[in-house]
Amino acid sequence: MSAATLLTPATSAESDGRPAGLVARADERSYVRVLVVLDTTILITALLIGYVTRFGDDEPTGSEVPYVLVAPGLVLAWLISLKALGCYDDRVIGYGADEYRRVSSASLRLAGAIAIIGYIADVGVSRGFLGITFAVGTVGLEVARFAARKRLHRARSVGAGWSRKVLVVGDTAHVLELVHTLRREPYAGYQVVGACIPDALLAPVAQRLGDVPVVGSFRGIPEAATAIGADTVAVTASGELTATRLRRLGWQLEGTGVDLVVAPALTDVAGPRIHTRPVAGLPLIHVEAPEFRGARKLVKGLVDRSASSFALALLLPLIAFVALAIKLDSRGPVLFRQVRVGRGGQEFGVFKFRTMVVNADAMLAELTARNETDGLMFKMRQDPRVTRVGRLLRKWSLDELPQLVNVLLGQMSLVGPRPPLPSEVARYDGDVARRLLVKPGMTGLWQVSGRSDLSWEDGIRLDLYYVENWSLAADLTILWKTFGAVLNGRGAY
Repeated sequence: MSAATLLTPATSAESDGRPAGLVARADERSYVRVLVVLDTTILITALLIGYVTRFGDDEPTGSEVPYVLVAPGLVLAWLISLKALGCYDDRVIGYGADEYRRVSSASLRLAGAIAIIGYIADVGVSRGFLGITFAVGTVGLEVARFAARKRLHRARSVGAGWSRKVLVVGDTAHVLELVHTLRREPYAGYQVVGACIPDALLAPVAQRLGDVPVVGSFRGIPEAATAIGADTVAVTASGELTATRLRRLGWQLEGTGVDLVVAPALTDVAGPRIHTRPVAGLPLIHVEAPEFRGARKLVKGLVDRSASSFALALLLPLIAFVALAIKLDSRGPVLFRQVRVGRGGQEFGVFKFRTMVVNADAMLAELTARNETDGLMFKMRQDPRVTRVGRLLRKWSLDELPQLVNVLLGQMSLVGPRPPLPSEVARYDGDVARRLLVKPGMTGLWQVSGRSDLSWEDGIRLDLYYVENWSLAADLTILWKTFGAVLNGRGAY
């Protein structure tokens, strides 16, 4: 579709009285105030738990430390530490892992500083009291931030909650791509309210690029941002937006309260692989190569096998109960072994609890026309081949428990791309085949992002993102999110 066909007349948007930028700033400040109140409540609770656990109902004996003064001082110092490390910075709150890292770092640094000062000054504050307080407080802060973020994400997903109002600047193709990317994850808090393109049409009524209003050209970006109440200008690629014009745009936005962000053409690369180095006045972006072997891979394998052996021992009663339910429900074996493709194209037999009737493969040809997904996979919400027990197992992902044996054997990982069928791999192109550079996983980004509700393209995009940017910290995050995805049950059929 050409740019000319995408530009269609549109009526001007109505205002509710206040500029959108002012509304967004007010919502942001309100959210930060809620975080401060939550953090203060958590810290006071942690202090009480630390005191009661260490001393009980009695006054501490043999100590001259006035804990009635230590407690409020510690709360104040903790809040200052959170503020100093940017835990209330609008650039990190509400999205990404950096917020959690900063909260933990602020708590650990304060604990270290107090330990050093206490040792040097020979202050007799109970180490048990401090240890319990910091342990409970740090965990409590993380849990409170998680709860606040989930509530914010739910609000953003329905068009409410605090979000940035974004004016996208660039040529037509890159503007559409950036808009699509930002709208793919509305909970990130970037709401596109307008666009500026080089060849904006002069017309008596507003124009649109798709469903995004075109509010001006490159000649009046600051004025366009003010007119639509944007608090962020996101610049994407354009041949006409030179370094000199971008620098001048930054000068023009100074003091306006409008943030300037640059979206490079480089996509699907995680932050830890990106390093900015100034060379001759240019901020050159260095991208580290993906890591497919080495010490970190060895550690990942050890963690996988250790965790899978522990999980198998812990879940043995549940596994036995599921096996009995399958046997009583329908004729056929308890386990289902299917050939899948692993790292490097090596085939292996993946173990699953049987959730279908024994002649399911023979029935597939009759159901192909009723496929409800695109790409190379077959998915059907009301698949007649699935048994009664099988539907429950799929809803709660219990059918995948035997794959812990595959992890223990080194054929799979706890976290990784979805294990594909040989028939799917046979039709892979060069890009999709990069999924085979790492071991497939029991769970992954596809599992925590919609499961069977994902399109083929989105599933491949998530798998390739994981392959390029995997890390042990990301694996732990995905495992944590998997519990929520399983309990939610969305996309499981």
